[in-house]
Amino acid sequence: MVAAVTPAARATGVTNATADGGAAAARRPDRGRSRRGGRSGRPPRRTPVPLRHPAAAVAALLCAALTAGCGGPATGTASGSTPADAAQTRAVTNAADTLAEAGSSKVATAMRMASGGTWVTITGTGGFDYAEQRGEVVVLLPKDAVGKEEHKPITELMTPGALYMKNRGAGVPAGKWVRVDTTRLPDGNLVTGGATEPLAAAELLRGAEDVAYSGTERLQGVQVRHFRGTTDIARAARIASPAVRGPLGAAAKGFTVTRVPFDAWLDAQGRLRKLTERFTMSTGASSASSGAAQGAAGTPGAGPDQDVTVVSTTTYDGFGAPVAVTMPAGTDIWAGKIVSARP
Repeated sequence: MVAAVTPAARATGVTNATADGGAAAARRPDRGRSRRGGRSGRPPRRTPVPLRHPAAAVAALLCAALTAGCGGPATGTASGSTPADAAQTRAVTNAADTLAEAGSSKVATAMRMASGGTWVTITGTGGFDYAEQRGEVVVLLPKDAVGKEEHKPITELMTPGALYMKNRGAGVPAGKWVRVDTTRLPDGNLVTGGATEPLAAAELLRGAEDVAYSGTERLQGVQVRHFRGTTDIARAARIASPAVRGPLGAAAKGFTVTRVPFDAWLDAQGRLRKLTERFTMSTGASSASSGAAQGAAGTPGAGPDQDVTVVSTTTYDGFGAPVAVTMPAGTDIWAGKIVSARP
């Protein structure tokens, strides 16, 4: 699933950021959407955009293969789709509850961004316990232009309000974990870790609107119903379960575009089998003006109207599979600085 990275792909660097920070992405203008406090119709600019807020510190390594250009596929209702009826809409908006009833599952993640005109993909595999509201995912970054692994796999532990990362690199000693307070991230960890938390991805569907039914398909040998629509981060945050309400609330304030187009595939039991969500973020100051921006590192001067699109896909299978998550001891959590520099 990992797309080739062209020689044009180069690292995004952030220096001397604290361990509690997160979200970075590459720039892509979004000409067809409105933004709070922004303008639509702005012509694309090709110059790299430095990141201003401290969230860039944690995500800098994850975006090491990326340039400052990022894009997403076109969205909209597929030909042949029809408005979903009330029962079908409830199946989508209650997807998180159905996962909780299933108990646990294996998960696979993919986060796509554009680099130098070529798509790159950060992938992950693991499991999530929806009853305990925690899981573990091992994230793989793209290879370099000659197919060489540039970074060790990053182990991520996802828990209510916190993300733990091992093999973070960037000055973090081997064997140490980095803890990130996801309620302080401008993106609420929807993109920071290179994988959207599987429960948070489903919780976002509570805010789904204009749901359309696109028919039945077969996905990994299972017959599923395909739905499309748009959810709103702020609306979802207000009605989300307590475990994700804080991070989603932070994302509702941090994203300049809170509407998120999605495609969801549900099986006969109403369980999510696949979920694709398209996030739009700003690299400018408008999304960095919250309290999480205190102690910002990086180069100032990024414009507020430069948007990026990140396409996040989560697949769910192996329902009921045991998921063991071993939390790190306090002595194994790195409390020092993270230093990411351009190669």
